[in-house]
Amino acid sequence: MNLRPIQVRLYQILESEVKHDRTAKFCTVLISTVVLLNIVAVVLESVNTLYQKWGIYFDLFELFSIILFSIEYLLRIWANGASLPSGQGNTWRGRKAYILSFYGLIDLVALAPYFLQMLMPGLDLRVIRAVRLLRVFKISHYSTAIEDLVQAIYEERRSFAATLYLLLITVLITSSLMYFAEHKAQPEIFASIPDAIYWAVITLTTVGYGDFTPVTWIGRVISLFTAFLGVCTVAILTGIVASAFANQMARRRVIFETELRKAFADGIISPQEDQILDQLGRAFNLSTEEKEKMMDKVRQELTKRQT
Repeated sequence: MNLRPIQVRLYQILESEVKHDRTAKFCTVLISTVVLLNIVAVVLESVNTLYQKWGIYFDLFELFSIILFSIEYLLRIWANGASLPSGQGNTWRGRKAYILSFYGLIDLVALAPYFLQMLMPGLDLRVIRAVRLLRVFKISHYSTAIEDLVQAIYEERRSFAATLYLLLITVLITSSLMYFAEHKAQPEIFASIPDAIYWAVITLTTVGYGDFTPVTWIGRVISLFTAFLGVCTVAILTGIVASAFANQMARRRVIFETELRKAFADGIISPQEDQILDQLGRAFNLSTEEKEKMMDKVRQELTKRQT
C-alpha cells in the first residue's frame, strides 16, 4: 500500500504548505491555543490555593496536552519523510533533519516534563513547571520571530562580537577601579574584584539595583562614568540588532520582488508560481498587504516597459 500521498498531505497540513488550506489553519489554531492554555495553566498552578482547589482539572489538562503533543510529534516525524523528494534514503534524512532541528527539539522539550516526572517522581515540581514554560516556543512553528532574531544576530556577528568585547573590557576596568576606590570604605560590600564585577554589570546594563552603592567621591565619579558607558553600550547593541533586522527585511523584499518579476515574465502567474510565491512570503514573514504592494509595484513597472 502506497502511503506517500497520505504522508505528503499530512506534511502539508502540519507545515501549512498549501495556501488557504482550512485543515492546516485549523491545526495551527488548535495547537497554538493549547500551547497558550498550557502557559496559563503553568502560571496558575503556581498559586497554591488555585491548585489545591482545581488540581484535578490542571492534571487532566496536562494529560490531554501530553497526548496531543505526543501524537503531533510522532506525526511530524512520520510526515517529514515527505519533506524531501522521494528517493533512496531521503525519507529517513527528512525525519532525521526534523528531529535534530530547532523545532524538533522544542517539540521534544514540550513532552519532556511529563516523562521526567514519571522517571524521577521526586523531582522538584518547580523544575517541571519551568521546563513546561518552554512549550511557548512551539508557536515558533508558525512564527519566524526567533529565527529572524538569530539570523539577524548571526549576520552581524562580527559587530556584535566587537561590541561584547568592548563591554567585557569595560566591565573589567570599571570593576577594578571601583574595587580599589571602595574596598577600604566598604570592605564587606566590595570585598573583591568579583564582587565589584557584579556591581559593574548591573550598572552597565542600566539596571542598578542599589544594593552596591559607592560612598567615596572617587567611587561616585567612577559610577557616573560606568552608567554613561552602559547607556552607550546598550544603544550600540540595540542599533546593531535593529539595523540587522532592517537589512534582512530589505533583502527579503528584493528576493521576493525578483521572484515576482520572474513569475510575471510571461504576463500571468500560474498556480504553481502562486504557490511558490505564497510559500516564499510565509518563509519571509511578509504580510498580505506587503505582498500585494510589491505585486502592484511589479505590475506597474511591467506596464510602463510595455508602453
